[in-house]
Amino acid sequence: MKLLICVINSDDRYPLLDALIERGHSATVFSTIGGFLREGNTTLLIATTDQQVHDVLRIIRTRCATRTKLVYPFPAAAGEEAYMAAPIEVEVGGAVVFVLDVDRFEKF
Repeated sequence: MKLLICVINSDDRYPLLDALIERGHSATVFSTIGGFLREGNTTLLIATTDQQVHDVLRIIRTRCATRTKLVYPFPAAAGEEAYMAAPIEVEVGGAVVFVLDVDRFEKF
């Protein structure tokens, strides 16, 4: 048994969940915040058998593509006056997935 901890862009949450459910997988979902862009992320906890890990990773890979986005940089330090600098292009989306062994799993 494996536990996948999957951090994705919140814009990808529902397409990914729909695809997982369609293939018979379930997930526990909670909101998180990324440090670099200070934007919302979604973290999913997905418990699955060793044999289904490849299928889950394939679904994540197809539903969580990277893309570019224009963002306005934040002031370097707290207390600085806010300013409207030129936007910069950054890569968003994709997924970070941790695959962990599960020693014991119980469902009541």
